[in-house]
Amino acid sequence: MQNKVVIKEIFESIQGEGPYIGVNQLFIRFSKCNLACNYCDTDFSSNLKEYSLDELINEVNNHKNIHSISLTGGEPLTESKFLNEFLKKVNKKIYLETNGTLYKNLEEIIDYVDIISMDIKLPSSSGLDYFESHKKFIDISVKNKKEIFLKVVFNEKITEEEIISTINLAKENNLLIILQPQTENNKIITSSEMLYNIFSKYINLYKNIRLIPQVHKFMELR
Repeated sequence: MQNKVVIKEIFESIQGEGPYIGVNQLFIRFSKCNLACNYCDTDFSSNLKEYSLDELINEVNNHKNIHSISLTGGEPLTESKFLNEFLKKVNKKIYLETNGTLYKNLEEIIDYVDIISMDIKLPSSSGLDYFESHKKFIDISVKNKKEIFLKVVFNEKITEEEIISTINLAKENNLLIILQPQTENNKIITSSEMLYNIFSKYINLYKNIRLIPQVHKFMELR
């Protein structure tokens, strides 16, 4: 049993990405990650706070009118042992934001998770390639009948091969793919014309697609 965890921040805000845009969530941002994506926009080197299990439960219980708790990061599943104990004692809907690589850790907490937002890591934008791990992660989620959608952070460097590979991950279970344009300094770095061109390539091959930017950044919310 892991008794303590290091958290970057805890705050209420609206969900600004994917199909749950606009719902009120309590965000718990974990400080560790097993990856190092090129586009990561969070500083995990400062303003960290350690919480015991009881302290984090008490903090969560102070927030009443929320749709769900978003476990985000970093990568929440690096703290799967702590989460296994924590989530047993939390009576709220759980929304897991994950890089979709730690499938063995997912198995430890899958019973307590309601919604999974899984990133697909493209070599062209993140510098990483985890398609095999993504496939295993999806299989575990579907087997356990969890709601899961896939999020693809992309820029104009996305390749035809990557488009086909992401569609193949989703197609077997008709999973929703969220195309999320990469941003820098709260601005989308890909032109409008190129965004629609990439969207068209996807939609011509697979219909369960949505193009949605990070809406919270336009509203200057966390």
